[in-house]
Order: sequence, then C-alpha cells, then structure tokens
Amino acid sequence: MRDDFPTQLTFDDAQAIVDATAAEHRLPTERLALARTHQRILAQDVVAPIPLPPFDNSAMDGYAVRHADIARGETTLQLVGEQFAGRALDLRVDAGQCVRITTGAPMPAGADTVVIREVVRIEGDRITFPADFRAGANVRYAGEDVQVDDAVLAPGQVLTPARVATVASLGIDQLSVSARPTVAVFTTGDELVQPGIALEPGQIHDSNRELLMGLLRADGLEPTAWPTMPDDPERIASMLRDAASSFDVVITCGAVSAGEKDHVPALLDAHGRIRFWKVRMKPGMPLLFGDLDQARFLGLPGNPVSVFATYATLGRRLLDGLQGRTEARRVFRARLATPIDKPHARREFLRGRLEVGEDGTLRAHPDAATGSHRLRAAAMADALIVVPEGPQQLSIGSVVDVLPY
Repeated sequence: MRDDFPTQLTFDDAQAIVDATAAEHRLPTERLALARTHQRILAQDVVAPIPLPPFDNSAMDGYAVRHADIARGETTLQLVGEQFAGRALDLRVDAGQCVRITTGAPMPAGADTVVIREVVRIEGDRITFPADFRAGANVRYAGEDVQVDDAVLAPGQVLTPARVATVASLGIDQLSVSARPTVAVFTTGDELVQPGIALEPGQIHDSNRELLMGLLRADGLEPTAWPTMPDDPERIASMLRDAASSFDVVITCGAVSAGEKDHVPALLDAHGRIRFWKVRMKPGMPLLFGDLDQARFLGLPGNPVSVFATYATLGRRLLDGLQGRTEARRVFRARLATPIDKPHARREFLRGRLEVGEDGTLRAHPDAATGSHRLRAAAMADALIVVPEGPQQLSIGSVVDVLPY
C-alpha cells in the first residue's frame, strides 16, 4: 500500500476532509411536488409571493366592531350581517353596528376589533358588549407573519413538516431539493450468518446490517443491503467495484483494520483513492474514507458500537454534506451525573442516558460498559457523550457535549 494519505489523524481533521469531499461531490437537485419534499434538503430560496395572513381576519368566533363604539362602557350595537370564513361578503361596519364573524373570516370594512361571543348578551339583532375590551383584540392582520418578498426559507435547510406547511400556505406547490444519495451497505466476514440460522462454532449473527440499515432509513434514505462479503480479496474487490459503479456512497462494516483478513484498505488503495485511514477516536479508530469509481467510500470498523459511533459522527456528516445540508445536527450540553476518568489521548464517544433533573438541568449518565462489542449497552442508551482529546478527569457536574440518538 502507498503511504501518501493521512493516517492516525485527529477527529477534527477527519471532519474537515469529510466536509471538503462532500462539497466537492455535491449531489444534483431535483424539482418535486410539495407533498414529496418532507424531510428533504431544500436547494432553493423560498421568497414569499403573498403576505401571511393574506388579509385581516378574525382569530375567534364573535362580533366584529369599531372599538370606538365600545370604548366608553357597556354598549348595545345593531347586528347588520354575518361573515363566515370563505368568500368575503363586502360587509361594512358603521357607527353603532356590528357583524357576527367566525374564526378565519375576513374583517368587514370599518371594524377593527373582535369581541368573543362568550362575553356578549344577545337579544335578537341587538348585541350588548362589555366595557374595557382592548382595541384590536382577536384580529390577525395581513402580513403580520410574512410580508411579500420576505425570505422564508434558504438552501440547506431541512424541510420539516412545519416548513412544508409554511410553503403550502404561500401557495407554492413545487420545490427544488437535493437528490438523496443512493447507498450500498456491506458487512464482511466468514463468521457472519443471518438471524434465523443456527450458529456453528465460531459463527456470530450479523447485527451490523440491521444497525446500519436502520440508521440510514432513520435519516430518510433508502439503502440497499448487499450480500455479506467473504474474507476473499478477489470477491470483495469484485463486489465493491460493482456497487461503486452505480451508487453514490458505499459503506462497509469490518475488514478495515490491519489484520491478516482486513483486505479493504489495500483494495481501496489499489482500485480507488484513500482520503484518510484511522482516526484518533474511540470507538472506531480504524475508519477508512475515500473514493471508489463514482462512489464515496466509507469503511466502518466491525464492532457494532464502533459502527454506531462512526456513522453517527462522520458517516451522517458525509451524507448531510452530499445533500448540501447547512443546519448542524443537534448537540446538547449536559452535566455529568458520574465522573469520567479517560487516560488515553483519543476523543471518546461514550454511550449514556440523558435525564432532566427537577431543577431543569440536563444530566448525562455514562454507561459503565465501554467495550465496542457491547451492543446491548448502546441499545439502552439514548446519547453519545463526547469526551475531548487528551487524558481527562471529569468530575460530577462537569459540562460535556452530548449527541442525542
């Protein structure tokens, strides 16, 4: 193998290479009907063509009045019409008059206040109003949420349900979004058998396939699981090159360290490009990143907790970057509920649980099971606790970054 690629690099340096690679290979955009854009990454500016609300309207069921008519105490006004939500009826409220109105209905000309129906007395077409009702009460004004030509959304934002609904309220029925990356998933090793098959001595069930496929699906992607790769360099090379010719991203689990059966680094070096190999992080140090044919290649370690940590920190970052996502994933700050003593220099991502105390403080409980093979501990956790580089002795109450699952 060549030795002209970064190795044993810091976590921050690995992030920078992932970011630069993703920017270099940004995926194309596509225009979709609004209903198909949920959870996609926006690829255009959204500028308001109309105001929101588009007209002055009532926030409550009640009566539209001129505040000047009810400002001097209890007052009885003449009912001159009804305005329901829907088509405006071109009604007008003059001195001494009122109009029955429903929520969302356009305000009649001349009216500036809505008095809720629960506080009035009704005697035929004579409506009596209480004193001291605030001017402008229960009126939603045109443009108070969005003005014409306001910048509503920007490229790189995630199209959450509330954002898609906002676009719908503007009357926009299509958006440009980033294409979703196609992802091929491989697990490796002669020892792997699928769940449901009885184990022979030395075999284990393949958990990484379900772990990685689930993580990708949770991020809105539709990954393709390939057959398990045997510990045979020629077959590994054939399978990986086949996938790399037609997928945007190829992710493997296992065979990326320096053992006799860890064939993937040499194969990527021979047939593609290694951008870095081995990151000073725990778990997940043997991480391999590069290019193979048209695909970005991400070789994750074989232990399941390492798969989880490397995908959550760097794999997800690659996929976000390829789609042009500009919004950072959530990082919380929490106080440690138990101390941490870390003697090594690598950045560590500990499994843990988050809870909010009665005082409103977010607390992180590190799990005592730190082995990268201990998947059950990861299943019981709900966050990764970030312990910085260098030896660390963190006491109870120390503030740390946490990455919620």
